[in-house]
Amino acid sequence: MTGHDLPPESVVDEAVRAGGTPVLIMDRQRIRDRYGQFCSEFPGSRVCFALKANPHPGVVELLTEIGCDFEISSHGELDVLLKYGVPRERIISSNPVKAPEFVKAAYRSGIDVYAIDSSTEVDKLAALAPATRTYVRLSVPNDGSEWPLSRKFGVDVEEAAQLLVMARDRGLRPEGISFHVGSQCVEPTTWAKAIEKSKAVCGLVAEKGIELRFLNIGGGFPALYTRPVPSVAQIAAVVRESVARAFPDGIGLIVVPGRGLVGEAGVLVASVVAKAVRDGEGWLYLDVGVFNGLFESVGGIRYTMVADGSGPARQWVLAGPSCDDFDVVCKEAELPDLEVGDRVCILSAGAYTSAYASEFDGFPIPRTHFVE
Repeated sequence: MTGHDLPPESVVDEAVRAGGTPVLIMDRQRIRDRYGQFCSEFPGSRVCFALKANPHPGVVELLTEIGCDFEISSHGELDVLLKYGVPRERIISSNPVKAPEFVKAAYRSGIDVYAIDSSTEVDKLAALAPATRTYVRLSVPNDGSEWPLSRKFGVDVEEAAQLLVMARDRGLRPEGISFHVGSQCVEPTTWAKAIEKSKAVCGLVAEKGIELRFLNIGGGFPALYTRPVPSVAQIAAVVRESVARAFPDGIGLIVVPGRGLVGEAGVLVASVVAKAVRDGEGWLYLDVGVFNGLFESVGGIRYTMVADGSGPARQWVLAGPSCDDFDVVCKEAELPDLEVGDRVCILSAGAYTSAYASEFDGFPIPRTHFVE
């Protein structure tokens, strides 16, 4: 599969025969290719997959095999990686809000890279993970992001510097800065603004005798849904130029793609289970909806959908199968006339679909089917 191409009909048939719909078809080669792009566009950088985007064992095994590192936030994610033999030195934790039991387990496992963004987290690491490497989460603009992440996490420049000094004084090893421009960010200059802000932190802590070694530029790399998005190469060019200008002596980079690495590698195949006309509007009901696979539609993600049906495409209200009025995927889906049993292919569904899904109302989470 390339771009927004559908998998061959034979591949879809095989995936559906294996257990019906909904089924998420993941293309291994697309993941390999995209990982290769990140490595080539960010030469010398450490690429860590944000496991939250798609923690399926098949994804973990593939990325481990091709050399990708991982970023985790929880005890559950740690258990997944350790179960599949991911070496501890290939795991970092970028969540600045960590449960004490997770910190204990991660420290026992040998993980020594953690994010902070409060004095509470400094105290927690000093007590439960002494002498570990730390980096501060900086609050940065989320311009151009469809899912802003600037309110819940991060601190401004002065506080970031204070926390790094505090970490050093508590016996931790302050080594870097992290930031996140927001998920599905389509404005490359947002990374440039964040890098410039990071430079200010480095300057402040340098005055206190702290030399920072790396910059974690997070994720935010977009997947192609219904509107054009900048490529990995376009974003990387802005990042490389900004880093060279802000850090002429050089600094290590950590890149943490999630959606940008696996999003376009997945096609979610669903079936029409019912249809109706309500107040003059045509409604199509699929066997996958907001609760069991398409939660991101609530936040504004609009998927390209393809189906074989009769007549030209027209607008439908597209809903999931649950008995909840909230379960509406799209109010203006462009699809031909479909009947119960017809399939709908939802493109760029490789990230945050099955990962977010629940079995609310008894409806299954989509199976995952891998192809080459």
